[in-house]
Amino acid sequence: MPKQYEHIRKPEWLKIKLNTNQSYTGLKKLMRDNRLNTVCEEARCPNIHECWSERKTATFMILGDTCTRGCRFCAVKTGLPNELDWGEPERVADSVQIMGLKHVVVTAVARDDLNDGGAAVFAETVRAIRRKNPGCTIEILPSDMKGDYESLHTLMDSKPDIFNHNIETVRRLTKKVRAIATYDRSLQLLQRVKEIAPDIPTKSSIMVGLGEEKEEILQAMDDLLAHDVNILTIGQYLQPTKAHLNVVRYYHPDEFQELKEIALQKGFTHCEAGPLVRSSYHADEQVTQAAAQKRIKYMKGIEEQEEKEIDFQF
Repeated sequence: MPKQYEHIRKPEWLKIKLNTNQSYTGLKKLMRDNRLNTVCEEARCPNIHECWSERKTATFMILGDTCTRGCRFCAVKTGLPNELDWGEPERVADSVQIMGLKHVVVTAVARDDLNDGGAAVFAETVRAIRRKNPGCTIEILPSDMKGDYESLHTLMDSKPDIFNHNIETVRRLTKKVRAIATYDRSLQLLQRVKEIAPDIPTKSSIMVGLGEEKEEILQAMDDLLAHDVNILTIGQYLQPTKAHLNVVRYYHPDEFQELKEIALQKGFTHCEAGPLVRSSYHADEQVTQAAAQKRIKYMKGIEEQEEKEIDFQF
């Protein structure tokens, strides 16, 4: 990385307002008491105080706290993972119930040591949440499972409300930023989900500030749309530790607004873009909008069918 990029001062708009109210501290205690991990904590999400204080949504990280991959942007620890904990799905479901969440995101560390990449535990977690929280919507955010599409069927049989898988960065920077995962395999995974479950919205996320060009971001948008992805989130990459990739530059909020407008013009049904936006940011609003879009499509189909029937009668 060029020297001039090594120590860039964070701009004012990246200052985070801490909120350690009773709701936040109570949720933190609940996670520890139930031996649960959250990507909010492990990945050092800048929005943790906002989301946890409101208690509308939370992102649970299952399959342990140790990832088998070592992506150069991610703060989650890497190493040899522990044995599978089959009691974890019920503990997640119980916590969702206690918290009264409206929407829950279930993600996981990459488990390349498992034949199914952890798909069976993922699916059981979704089912457990459904049993105990019938009114709660569920979003899943798995790894690429190394392209194992049989395991993807296992996962989609649990019928999540949204399927999320992040390409993370533009094609040119993928090898530098991600470990094992490839740009094309992620796109293929998202496409396969649509083939298995056409009615389930798909979602992906891009970090900016790693040295990508604007044209590359726009190409990534086109690539996602070409693979039937519905929802996009765009956020600023923030260096977790000195051992991780440096920030090349910080995008201004106006630039994020421009990218959001372009994404919507191109055809995404929803786009969240901003300096502190992360994959699960305002996830509850995204699923609500996705449901509304689905209803509109359904009603439009009924109207078209009625028009055909009238034409036939004449």
